Amino acid sequence: MTAGEDPPSPGGRAATLRELGERGLIERVRRRLAPPGGEVLVGIGDDAAAVAWPGDTLLLTTDTLLEDVHFRRATATFREIGAKALAVNLSDIAAMGGEPRFALLALALPPTLSVSQVDEFFAGFGEMATQHGVTLIGGDTCAAPDRIVLTITLVGGVEGDPVRRRGARPGDAILVTGTLGAAAAGLAALERGLVSVPTDLTAAVRRAHQLPTPRVAEGRLIRASGIATAMIDLSDGLSTDLGHIVAESGVSAEVRLAALPISEATRQVARALGADPWTWAVSGGEDYELLFTAAPEHATALAVLVTAETGTPVSVIGEIQPSGAGVRFMDEAGRSLMVGPGFDHFTSCSWNG
Repeated sequence: MTAGEDPPSPGGRAATLRELGERGLIERVRRRLAPPGGEVLVGIGDDAAAVAWPGDTLLLTTDTLLEDVHFRRATATFREIGAKALAVNLSDIAAMGGEPRFALLALALPPTLSVSQVDEFFAGFGEMATQHGVTLIGGDTCAAPDRIVLTITLVGGVEGDPVRRRGARPGDAILVTGTLGAAAAGLAALERGLVSVPTDLTAAVRRAHQLPTPRVAEGRLIRASGIATAMIDLSDGLSTDLGHIVAESGVSAEVRLAALPISEATRQVARALGADPWTWAVSGGEDYELLFTAAPEHATALAVLVTAETGTPVSVIGEIQPSGAGVRFMDEAGRSLMVGPGFDHFTSCSWNG
């Protein structure tokens, strides 16, 4: 199946959203809408939209978080929920190499919530906003029957062209910031409980899940270098999000599993739970690291620059190849391995976040 096609179904076309999937829905909508005007530089299909504006390029993104899908009150404080709600939007701006500026917040809240709980939510939101120079300038509130629903629209800017998912070229190195799989490890630790892993290690993975760090400074630096050819944030898992770059760029990719950066905390949690840390790193989702590509002769220098300026490690994990083979994950013997897909809101059975 090529990008933009409806997945096959018994009737020859997708009949339900479960069959169509999230990516299929986005492609279906994109095909059915009229092309945007010339002021729209980047439309549907990237981490954020980009619109030409006098003296600047505006970046616009929006995300919705639903209770029991993206977070649970039993495993996250209201302060953490508020901070994470903004962080996931900040990550989209980071993936374009932009600077976040203004936020709109729509809240659907059960009337049974206490005022102190709502205060805690805004405390977490405000801390994340202050850290990244974001101003909340408006929004909407309404009552919800029983669960919290949060929608944030974030406006940012970038001087010149943003980095897009489209642009990866055969021969490019594939790089990623930070480590992979920690958010999935944190979710597993919260859901299943751990007593055999040191508390500092479980705290590290739980924090990765509950309070992700948007790589805004790293994204700006990567874009400003002029070296990166494509970039995306890892929200749905490496296998899915690298698939977006591959589809948008008309290329394929080969990833070395042994090169994936996985923290010792994630490895220990995986051992304690009898889980595979590589599965979390490839398919777990919600790491909110930056995945980007660059010409091989410049990739190492870019990785060194980002680490030196921000303190965030960067790893080279694979290579972009010509079109035709999708995304392949290779073991140390050079054999292609089957891996699971990342999170999809319409086809995944488990909750994400």
